[in-house]
Amino acid sequence: MATLGLRWSMKLNDLTVAKFSSETVSDQVPRHVAIIMDGNGRWANKRGLPRLAGHRAGTDNIHRVIEWSVSFGIEHLTIYAFSTENWDRPPEEVKGLMSILEEVINSKTKELHEKGVRLQHLGKLDRLSPGLQRAVCDATDLTSNNKIITLNVAFNYGGRAEILEAVRGMVRDGVSADVIDEDSFRKYLYIRDIPDPDLIIRTAGEMRMSNFLLWQAAYSEYYSTPVLWPDFDKQELQKALDVFGKRTRSYGKV
Repeated sequence: MATLGLRWSMKLNDLTVAKFSSETVSDQVPRHVAIIMDGNGRWANKRGLPRLAGHRAGTDNIHRVIEWSVSFGIEHLTIYAFSTENWDRPPEEVKGLMSILEEVINSKTKELHEKGVRLQHLGKLDRLSPGLQRAVCDATDLTSNNKIITLNVAFNYGGRAEILEAVRGMVRDGVSADVIDEDSFRKYLYIRDIPDPDLIIRTAGEMRMSNFLLWQAAYSEYYSTPVLWPDFDKQELQKALDVFGKRTRSYGKV
């Protein structure tokens, strides 16, 4: 086991690593962690609250997970916030989710920017409202040069849709089948400049991918926890990292 931890020192438009503290994590820290944030609705139902209350609680937890990820030395964090299939949920829930996202972007982007968080959107913007599209673009532009951690927010995202969009893009550009390989294909994905996820965490005990990062997850390690997303805390993240650190990644080799 190694001792690793960071106390944050705040500066405008920057977050500097001030000193080491006493966080204990595995020697093998994943560069990129992706999370399928599941269980908001069940969390609310258990408390007799409307589902949107669960989504708000889950959104609040994202900010804590960002801080914990930085403290553990994670460089890239991808969160699955809204899938292409989630449009089939009740209209009031979808409307509420869109409102929460726009509210959070408008109220939290400055704070995230000051902490050195780089924001990127993963998915398509076309079904989002003009105001939400502007908010997403403004947030990604503002934080584009930040270096502490990259937060990829998968919103209106589907893994199959991403692959189909990449294929369509290559066809439009007249890319010859003879020159297509993994590297050239990757250039047509939604985000091209991040490593594949080393670890994918799913909360609420589910054991499926739900159309998430299908291309990028080819050699990701998986970890499922029964903990509902709003209750996913620092200790649960550390458990996932410890399990990851004990695994051997052979990438198909002996």
